[in-house]
Amino acid sequence: MEAQNQEVAALVEKIAGLHAAISKLPSLSPSAEVDALFTDLVTACVPASPVDVAKLGPEAQAMREELIRLCSAAEGHLEAHYADMLAAFDSPLDHLARFPYYGNYVNLSKLEYDLLVRYVPGIAPTRVAFVGSGPLPFSSLVLAAHHLPDAVFDNYDRCGAANERARRLFRGADEGLGARMAFHTADVATLTGELGAYDVVFLAALVGMAAEEKAEVIAHLGAHMADGAALVVRSAHGARGFLYPIVDLEDIRRGGFDVLAVYHPDDEVI
Repeated sequence: MEAQNQEVAALVEKIAGLHAAISKLPSLSPSAEVDALFTDLVTACVPASPVDVAKLGPEAQAMREELIRLCSAAEGHLEAHYADMLAAFDSPLDHLARFPYYGNYVNLSKLEYDLLVRYVPGIAPTRVAFVGSGPLPFSSLVLAAHHLPDAVFDNYDRCGAANERARRLFRGADEGLGARMAFHTADVATLTGELGAYDVVFLAALVGMAAEEKAEVIAHLGAHMADGAALVVRSAHGARGFLYPIVDLEDIRRGGFDVLAVYHPDDEVI
């Protein structure tokens, strides 16, 4: 137990040091320094760890919450940068692998699809919502192109600029795929009747970053989604909780959902 406590203390100290360095950056836009610091952070958080972030003290909890917000901002800058880069090509969708984490989205989308068909037998979604799609809607794109070829995807994001960037990626795309991808500028809290139209709703990890915000979003979805529809919620586990919010299963149940499966990847999928 003592060795485990020392391992956790060393990890928290390392992450606190990275948080301090990231906090001092003049900008979170992609650069050699920004990329190096976030690479170090991800490298520290991905391996299996005995850390339980829920048991950290107040100071470490505050650091973690701020770090998640910094990660969110940096991820937004990174995705916007690559969305603009891809849009400069005649066929943007032919160059998706230029994004350094594209493979993660390919693997994550396959994992989520496999879990969906395993735990919701007979599901054949025709309408899917992705809440928090961002400027690079890779999850919806991979699901639509490879796993759910008959489904229409409505992508929701609060940022109009992110949606405009996402639309540009489908310039010159296959008519069938492009026609099945729509982008809407809206906060999930303003969606009511629309949510009842979907067979599946995906909730991005960074929609509701604080625990109470996440609980409110889930409760809202539970109040307005159709009976029998499936909700796929992205969470984090162990040290990965320094990168993304961890979803409380009780918040899922309080939102009116049955928890059908919980899966924590132990590989590079984040």
